[in-house]
Amino acid sequence: MSRKPFPFSQGVPGFKPDEIDDRREDARENAPEAGSEGASPGFAPCEDAPLIEMEGITKTFGEGEAAFQALRGVDLEIQRGDFVAVMGPSGSGKSTTMNILGCLDVPTTGIFKFRGVQVQALNPDQRSLLRRRYLGFVFQGFNLLSRTSALENVELPLLYRGETKAQRREAGLHALDQVGLVPWADHTPAELSGGQQQRVAIARALVTQPDVLLADEPTGNLDTERSIEIMELLTRLNSEGITVLMVTHEEEMAEFARTIVHFRDGIVERIESGTRVAGAPLAPAAGASA
Repeated sequence: MSRKPFPFSQGVPGFKPDEIDDRREDARENAPEAGSEGASPGFAPCEDAPLIEMEGITKTFGEGEAAFQALRGVDLEIQRGDFVAVMGPSGSGKSTTMNILGCLDVPTTGIFKFRGVQVQALNPDQRSLLRRRYLGFVFQGFNLLSRTSALENVELPLLYRGETKAQRREAGLHALDQVGLVPWADHTPAELSGGQQQRVAIARALVTQPDVLLADEPTGNLDTERSIEIMELLTRLNSEGITVLMVTHEEEMAEFARTIVHFRDGIVERIESGTRVAGAPLAPAAGASA
């Protein structure tokens, strides 16, 4: 699936996002899977399976009298292409669930499948491979390196992969193009607004061409206007085929999602559909700055 890039790449010599899309898609399609030479054994995603399946998921921290059960039997199914907002009060289990979905933690009991693969059956290296190949992460705090440019921040995941400088630049510019920030590629985070910094963080998550974007409170540090910009960007990326899973405390932002999952006391309390249409007006919150 080639994703249509945003038209913000004017004036960048040699930058042809359409060609990058084609090359990177070819690389993904021809990448070795489990059981083939050069791939970790035991990891063979099923194209026909739901993207995510959670059945009876529990998670307990600590032992004995100090044990705390954060999840008490979570059942959840997420299809490819969905935009899911996860909501709930502190201690409801939403963050623990997102850590499991992001393959950053494993459940105590229950079954968690990603594209038909039972994640608990994978060893740590295989879970790391799954995370690197299919998942992108966005955090509330941006987590950008302050002394490096926007482009260098975006390139960082590819540096860890061992890609060449030219490959990193091409992919980094393409990701910045997706979020409309190519003209700011050489700017440091201090030279960018909060909304622009979050766009850089989103571009960094996109640079590996993930299937799923996991966003933890992506608008938590932004005012209302910048929050709407970020949510409309996520909506646009979702329309291009990226599945978005987002934790938020803000009901107005959750309404951008197609599906809203409410957690309480370690279980899924209810699931509903989002109702807000991207672009519809939203009254600024009290005290919010432009």
